[in-house]
Amino acid sequence: MARLSSPTKNKSTGSGPVDLFFLFWFNLGSVLVIIKRMLKIEIPQDVNLIIDELSKAGFEAYAVGGCVRDSILGREPNDWDITTSAKPEDIKKIFRRTVDTGIQHGTVTVLIKGNGYEVTTYRIDGEYTDHRRPDEVTFTSDLSEDLLRRDFTINAMAYSNENGLVDLYGGVDDLEKGIIRCVGNPDDRFDEDALRIMRAVRFAAQLGFEIDKDTRYAAAKHAEELNQVSAERIETELTKLLLSDHPEKLIDMYELGITAQVLPEFDCMIETEQNTPYHQYDVGRHTIEVIRNVKPTKVMRYAALLHDVAKPDCKTTDENGRDHFKMHAMYGEKKAGEILRRLRMDNDTIRDVKKLVYWHDYGIKGVNSVKPVRRMLSQMGAEYFDMFLDIRQADMKGQSDYKLEERKAVLADIIRYHDQVIEEGNALSVKDLALNGKDLIELGVKPGPRMGEILSYLLDKVLEEPELNDEKQLIEIVKDIISNEG
Repeated sequence: MARLSSPTKNKSTGSGPVDLFFLFWFNLGSVLVIIKRMLKIEIPQDVNLIIDELSKAGFEAYAVGGCVRDSILGREPNDWDITTSAKPEDIKKIFRRTVDTGIQHGTVTVLIKGNGYEVTTYRIDGEYTDHRRPDEVTFTSDLSEDLLRRDFTINAMAYSNENGLVDLYGGVDDLEKGIIRCVGNPDDRFDEDALRIMRAVRFAAQLGFEIDKDTRYAAAKHAEELNQVSAERIETELTKLLLSDHPEKLIDMYELGITAQVLPEFDCMIETEQNTPYHQYDVGRHTIEVIRNVKPTKVMRYAALLHDVAKPDCKTTDENGRDHFKMHAMYGEKKAGEILRRLRMDNDTIRDVKKLVYWHDYGIKGVNSVKPVRRMLSQMGAEYFDMFLDIRQADMKGQSDYKLEERKAVLADIIRYHDQVIEEGNALSVKDLALNGKDLIELGVKPGPRMGEILSYLLDKVLEEPELNDEKQLIEIVKDIISNEG
């Protein structure tokens, strides 16, 4: 985090440490203003150009929000937003190329060298009847009123090279303390936009911060209002949390009642004990350990989140009190698809996550030859093997030490057989066969379902005996099929 410099000693007056102590004691507010003005943030050239042009036209303008927060923390901002006292019509007069991206709420996108920068007029938000957007906004010339409407103190800071840092609500102090705290009354902030409840946890996960006590209390109080937020917005915040450095903050979402609204299946997982020597956590906390230990990609983090999602439904307990979760991977594939579709996830992610959920437990009791691994690669897709390996290794890290070396040995066997299949270049799909559809037509097979059946049969034979993947041998097999059908 960027540290704020202390005021230098005034040589002309001879003031030193003692004088500075009394200055802090009697006029702390003035000193903090001086310190904040001394903070230097490197603003991109295009952003500075926009601020300068607005200033030349007689308006106030600042970089605002997350870009200021991230700059102070020494992080690279994803984008730069600008707030100004200029009205939308003024902004459009000053800049040649603009887009009305949210003009009803005061936002105009200014295009500079092909890049877009959102410029928003200082505003006061009206009532939020849908817990998402204000019914109306009122433009204001007061920056403090604009900053007051924002969600958290760390996002309610503004900066310009001319005026330095404007931090009216303790954002820098909360950055120093590692606190997520609402601006003003947290009940008001969450009542305005319920998604801020998830954003509080998401920021805590991304920054490694804790949520302020009052903010946390209000978040739990308003959690039910999340059922009025669109699935797309929910998915965005959940994904950002899962991809963060601290996805274990998902437990905060459970404790605050957030998952009960947006992912009730996780609550069931947390509440499902695993009385088996292979596990030391309930299903939910085991899941969090797996999430923490897979690569931070969207597919891997969601596959980890949902790999055991069907365990609560599949749980049985034997006469000795030991729990079992038979076929949870198969049922989990279906359930994962339902959840991801509910979150409006893209089709590619749904496909990949379902695949990993289904296969994550493959060969758990061991494999004794290369053949089952060859078939597994054919059915799963060899391109998924590294992801399968990632989730399988993370799964073991979230389990107990009971027979851990045996489980590692099983996985080592799977890896060894996989490497053998790849090295030998075994056919794993119809397109790898030495015969194709054109060849079958020349042999007298008509295009259609039967051709597909024959190709699948040939693949099955080749998976069992890879050496059969030879044009002459496959032709003989096809001829036998045709003659028997004749």
